[in-house]
Amino acid sequence: MTAALLDQFAPARHAPQRQFPVQEDSLQIGGVALSRLAERVGRTPFYAYERSHIASRVALLRSELPAGVHLHYALKANPMPAVAQLLATLVDGFDVASAGEMKTALDTGMAPHSISFAGPGKRASELRSAVAAGVLIHLESEEEMNRVLAAGDLLGITPRVAVRVNPDFELKQAGMKMAGGARQFGVDAEKVPAMLRRMARLGLDFYGFHLFCGAQNLSAAAICEAQHACVVLGLELAEHAPSPVRVLNIGGGFGVPYFPGERPLDLHAVAQGLHPLVELLRSEWTDTRLVLELGRYLVAEAGLYVCRVIERKLSHGQVFLVTDGGMHHHLAASGNFGQVLRKNYPVAIGNRIAGDARETVTVVGPLCTPLDLLADRMELARAEPGDLVVVFQSGAYGLTASPTAFLGHPAPLEVLV
Repeated sequence: MTAALLDQFAPARHAPQRQFPVQEDSLQIGGVALSRLAERVGRTPFYAYERSHIASRVALLRSELPAGVHLHYALKANPMPAVAQLLATLVDGFDVASAGEMKTALDTGMAPHSISFAGPGKRASELRSAVAAGVLIHLESEEEMNRVLAAGDLLGITPRVAVRVNPDFELKQAGMKMAGGARQFGVDAEKVPAMLRRMARLGLDFYGFHLFCGAQNLSAAAICEAQHACVVLGLELAEHAPSPVRVLNIGGGFGVPYFPGERPLDLHAVAQGLHPLVELLRSEWTDTRLVLELGRYLVAEAGLYVCRVIERKLSHGQVFLVTDGGMHHHLAASGNFGQVLRKNYPVAIGNRIAGDARETVTVVGPLCTPLDLLADRMELARAEPGDLVVVFQSGAYGLTASPTAFLGHPAPLEVLV
């Protein structure tokens, strides 16, 4: 069989993961060799996030985005307190989706007026906490507006609110769509004008609109199209608003490459598409903040999940590396967090990046389920018990998006280095 024909059947390879340097065949995270970091942490598995990478990503955005665009961090991507504390010094605001996330955000010292609270099904206690804190509440329904009003009356505080809008368009090519059609998120666009007219009679402190169409998108053209549609819709709905629009949050959706064949988002193209939108808003609303709400794009590539090989196992000619980590710590890497057809995250033997020998192996965890899979038939450096398996792109939707209580194994640690 020719080499060209063999290539057709070979597994697709990930793009090289160059965000962490390699010295003496070992990854360096925050200037520390992986094996030494593992000793410093004290045990495996653990997540490691690199602060310099997060700061560099924010700096890159600042250099590309038009002046006047406000950058918010969506805490759901990674709510580790140390990560939140770092980002509080780098971004303009936080977006939270629970009272727990709101507490984390407030603990950083971020000003309450720079924190917004979105998500369906907010409990009465959460709404009271949000009103008392003075954060901006994104209303997901007219019924929620009634409950926010009741909380404000109870506390003697005028709630700060924005309307989350469910537009009749979606973010094309998004890994996860969150707008367009029937959704649990936001108020259907055609119902918003009547809600705004009623709001004018209720005495709520109206700030603006929130539109979040989707997540994990690598198409600059699709993002630009959705952003343009969001701004146009915001301008249309503003005609019915009880007061001038002070905030227009057009969400995020910026993706990062996880799987073979994926290419990084063209940030420059997205930024170029935002320039005319900023000018359009300035011509209509001189004091309006245009907010981008980003989570994954800020932290995903700054993180590694690290687990240790416990044993090598050979079954019907296939090598399995059995580790002390797995699906219960990193559900997304196992393929059980939204993938229809399972694809491998970028994985390596972190203390043997090249290795003296290579082999095709399957990396599994200690759970009693075939779903506990971190890498399926990937070519890696030959590993022995004690070596460290790393999963790249693990800074977002890792630990807190995983079923850590499953089978009673210890939870992994987290470090920011």
